[in-house]
Amino acid sequence: MRLGILGGAFNPPHLGHLVCAQEAAVRLELDRVLLVPVGEAPHREVDEDPGGEARLELSRAATGDDDRLGCSRVELDRAGPSYTVDTLRALRDEGDDDEELVLILGADQAAELPSWREPEGVLGLAEVAVVERAGLGAEPVRARVEGLAGAERVGFFSMPRIDVSSTLVRQRVADGLPVRYLVPDAVRSLIAERGLYRPRVGTP
Repeated sequence: MRLGILGGAFNPPHLGHLVCAQEAAVRLELDRVLLVPVGEAPHREVDEDPGGEARLELSRAATGDDDRLGCSRVELDRAGPSYTVDTLRALRDEGDDDEELVLILGADQAAELPSWREPEGVLGLAEVAVVERAGLGAEPVRARVEGLAGAERVGFFSMPRIDVSSTLVRQRVADGLPVRYLVPDAVRSLIAERGLYRPRVGTP
């Protein structure tokens, strides 16, 4: 079984995340793709964070009607910063012996791989599939990772360009603007039901 791992804040998950997961599943012949909401981000805070449990609930709502997709709470259940190498080890321990892990990264993330905790450990545990982006293609990423043991496990795939971000969705909710067609309907309903991303009372 080939299992794709797509990590992120998912604050909230949007159609760009799902298109990325779908393209990875098809192009990389993955049996399933897991969205893994970050627990404690190692290098930055999650902006306007409603909490890990809320982001997991949103992720489950986003993936609920697609059997190819699922979610994992592995990073939420582990104390301390959510380092990818630890996440991959935990998923490896949970899975079958013949399971292949495929870590899905944006090109900007992949270019920073040498600065991650145990980057060669990451490459030893998983194939790395990089989404090429405008302005940052395969060659600059290859140049950044070429000195790492396991760099040959870094591959590339493309996806349709989707100009939507979690920041945009949160801002539109705060401004009272619609987010239909930017997020799955189940996510939109949950945001409204939970009152997420609305301006706090008393803030300008």
